[in-house]
Amino acid sequence: MAAARGWPVDVHPLAPLLHNRPARIAPAVEQLATALRGRYATVAVAYADCGTYGALDEVCGRLGLRRLGGTHCYDVLAGADRISDLSRREPGTYILTDFLVRSFERTVVAELGLDRWPDLRDDYFGHYRRVVWLAQRPDARLSALAHAAADRLGLPLTILHVGDAGLERELAALLNR
Repeated sequence: MAAARGWPVDVHPLAPLLHNRPARIAPAVEQLATALRGRYATVAVAYADCGTYGALDEVCGRLGLRRLGGTHCYDVLAGADRISDLSRREPGTYILTDFLVRSFERTVVAELGLDRWPDLRDDYFGHYRRVVWLAQRPDARLSALAHAAADRLGLPLTILHVGDAGLERELAALLNR
């Protein structure tokens, strides 16, 4: 996206598994941003709140950083109103992104121990009623993986094509472009 838009950015990713332990996100962002400040005139944070309950905003405020808007990446991809509507219509909605579809076996199944103790599935997902995939760049492989993830959870899959427009809009705002 940055290359296509000609944005002069360098991406310094943090471990995606931080999302499984959101209390670690703000400290990791602070550590990386502090290390990068001497190298860049501007450092921006491509995270929504992501379950930090304001801890990331506190770090951003203290360090003078801007972050993506929204409560979580789902808001960024599909829009906060759309996500709120999905949750309101079916509170038992488990949401997948393209990243989660690709990494489901590692980031969900292995991290929760479902590969070792499959009977935990109902403990973790017994109150869910459906899986919604926020499809950014769907293809046959991702579609098969999304269906496999929903099947693994024993839930029906709904595919919501969201594309990259929301993410691109948020990044443009973050970068003042």
